[in-house]
Order: sequence, then structure tokens, then C-alpha cells
Amino acid sequence: MDDVVETIGRFSITGIAQSQLWNARHWTFLSSLLESTPKMDIGREFSSPSPRVLKDPYAFYAQLRKMGPVIPITHPVLGKGYLLTRNEDVFSALKDPRLVNNRANAVEGAAGLLERWWIPGILRLLQKIMLMQDEPDHRRLRDLIHKAFTPRMLERLTPRIDELVDELLDKAAKKPVADLIDDFTLPLALNLISEMLGVPEHERLFFWRAQSRLVEGLASGNVSGLILAYPTAIRLARFFRRLIALRREQPGDDLTSALIRAEQAGDRFTEDELISMIFMLLLAGHDTSMNFIGNATLALLDHPAQLQKLHDHPELIDSAVEELLRYAGPVGHAAPRFAREDVEIQGYKIPKGSLVLMLFESANRDEAAFVDPDRLDITRTPNRHVALGYGIHYCVGAPLARYEGRSAFLKLVRRFPNMRLAVPRETLIWRKNLAMHGLKSLPLHLSPSSARS
Repeated sequence: MDDVVETIGRFSITGIAQSQLWNARHWTFLSSLLESTPKMDIGREFSSPSPRVLKDPYAFYAQLRKMGPVIPITHPVLGKGYLLTRNEDVFSALKDPRLVNNRANAVEGAAGLLERWWIPGILRLLQKIMLMQDEPDHRRLRDLIHKAFTPRMLERLTPRIDELVDELLDKAAKKPVADLIDDFTLPLALNLISEMLGVPEHERLFFWRAQSRLVEGLASGNVSGLILAYPTAIRLARFFRRLIALRREQPGDDLTSALIRAEQAGDRFTEDELISMIFMLLLAGHDTSMNFIGNATLALLDHPAQLQKLHDHPELIDSAVEELLRYAGPVGHAAPRFAREDVEIQGYKIPKGSLVLMLFESANRDEAAFVDPDRLDITRTPNRHVALGYGIHYCVGAPLARYEGRSAFLKLVRRFPNMRLAVPRETLIWRKNLAMHGLKSLPLHLSPSSARS
């Protein structure tokens, strides 16, 4: 019980108590905590997570699963909604056409999340990203990006990924203490996505800093955070317009040039759609890759027997990547969905217009879906995780993400089988964002072996 109280000790259940959806079993469980538990707002954990939840979101999610498959919340910005905590329900919801990404398609006359009157105009461009579109607009954008994001492009990138991994590990190996984030995962992801998009080398640092500040502002869960993100959004939009103008005049063998050329049935991206698409690719190709490799390396360090097994049996790498995606994935929950009609899930009625958040990290640790889900097992099979999404919004860069992880883990484990944390585990600092779950730094001693892949 102490662990439960510590994990959800700041929960306020006032709103839940008033919900007609909350059945007697859930109320009994929560009532048993009332006497010793101060109040806390569950919804706020998804906009301003507490340090305890940031350090161990999996304990937080485990308690949510115990509370039920569908949990009513009030999000500080998004309003009243419901959390889906379990694997089966998350998979079903991701392919349910009644749950849409654009709020305007769920509530007649309603504004989309980023189209409300108090949102600065420049930020409204982000409403056009593919992740926030529904059919038929989503299919049009996805068809266009598939014409640019081809298997041939991915095949051409793989030697460059291996080359970058080697270059960065060579530099990191020379340091007494290497920060895996600053010295490896960040420059790997930044350089790769910058080269893919044709970003000039002298602008890459600005590119990364600006998008990081913007993401932090958008993830803050409050109006002030969005307002503070406004100047960064302006600078980033100007940067994207310069990049598009450059690639229109000097087209190259890069993704931005390919997006400009992309055409499907006479349709092209508008400039605003190009900006939003580049932003989405930057976010998906940079933040998620950086977070995944950092999270997964820490998971291997936490499980030295699994690290040793991968070192001794590199042929297990594909299975290992899938298990690391499940166990230490970079995405806490899917983009918000909204019910375009009343929807029933596991006996719970979700009213039309309601927010629905699908918790990927909870689904990937669901006891009903995985044997011993809190154990890392690089030979796990079957492994039906949801780390890269599912349905029409399945990650368009999934093959690239898998290959980045494959190259990084094989070379890290082969070259540095004795790598170890350079700081106490409990002092590691996590980014203040449950949606994009990742470490701020990961200081390591990289005791190199004589082997080189």
C-alpha cells in the first residue's frame, strides 16, 4: 500500500467520484486510499508530470490499470476525457473510425486543438500535421509522403546510419565519461534527420534548439507555455520557409526536395502543409529516435544478463529491438483522439466529443497481454507491442527507427560490453514530458573492448 500511496499520492479523485461511469469496484479501491492519500489530479500528470511519475511512469501506469480499463480525467488544456490503459483496448481504439484526431470532426462547430481563439496564429500551422488529420485529408497527405519516403531512400540511408554510429562512438570512446544523449543519440538523430531533410550544416544546431523549445512549450499543458512558445514558433516557421525556398531553387537528393516534387493525382502539398510535414518528420525522426536509444540503453544496463546475451548472440538483434521498443519505448501515449459519436469500451460509455488518450506505455506493460511484462526479455515472442502505433497513423518512419536502433545497439554492445553508469541510477533526470518519454542525459563509462564492428 505504501508504494501505491507514493505513486498516486497526489491524485485528486473529486471528478472521478462524480462520474457515473465509475463502478463500485473502482470506488472501493479508491476509497481505501482516501484516508492516507492527499488529493491529486490525474489529468495534470499528463501535462505537468510529478518527478516521481517521470522517474517511473510504469508504476503509475500499473496503478491506472488496476483502477480500470477506462479512466475519466480532466486535462488542464484538453478538457474532460478518458484514458485507455490496456493493450487490447488501445489496439482496438487505434483502428476505430469513430475516434478521430481532429476535434472539429467530432463536435460540429468546434475548433481543433490548435485552432482556438487564444492560440497564436503561427502555432495553428501545427493543426495541419498529418497526425492531426482524418480521412480523406490524412490519406491524401500520407499518399504524398509515401512518394517521397520510399524504400529506396531508406536503403540509401542505411550505410550512412552505420557510418554516423561509428563516428560518434569513436569520439565518445575517448572521453572518461561520455553522455550517451549529448555525445551519441542527439547528434545521431539530429544529423540523420537534417541530412534527410537537406538542412544546411550551419543551421542544424538552431534547428534542434528551436524545435526542442517549441515541443517543451506545447507539452507544458497550459496557456502560458503555448504563449512562451510563440517566438520560437515564428523563428522555426521562418526557417522552414527558407529551407523550402532553398530546395525549390536548388533541389537535391533529400526529403524536402522530394516532398516539393511529390504529386498524387495532380495534388501537391501547400506551403503550410509542407511546413507542418517537415515539423512532424523532424519530431518523429529526431526526438523519438533520441529517446528510444537512450531509454533502451538504460534498460540493457538495468538488465546485465540481457545485455550479455545480446553481446554473445548478435543474431537476436531484431527480436531485441522489438522488445526494447515494448519495454522502453519513446512515446507515452498517442496523439489525442475525439469521439465523433457515443462509443462504448469495456462497458464504459464515452460520450460524443470526448477526449480519448491511448496510453502506449501502459498497453506495452499490460499483464493481460504479456507474461511478466516488467521483465526485459530480448527473446520474447509473441511481442504485439504498440510502440510505433497502429492503424492508419502507424509510424511512417518505422523501418528507419528500427534500423537506427539495430545499428546503435549492435555497435554499442559489441564495442562496449562493460559499459556502466557513471552516476547513481536514482540521480538520472528525465524530460518533463510523458508523451515523449526520454532522458535528459545518460553519463556512462564506456570501457571499450578490442572488438570493432
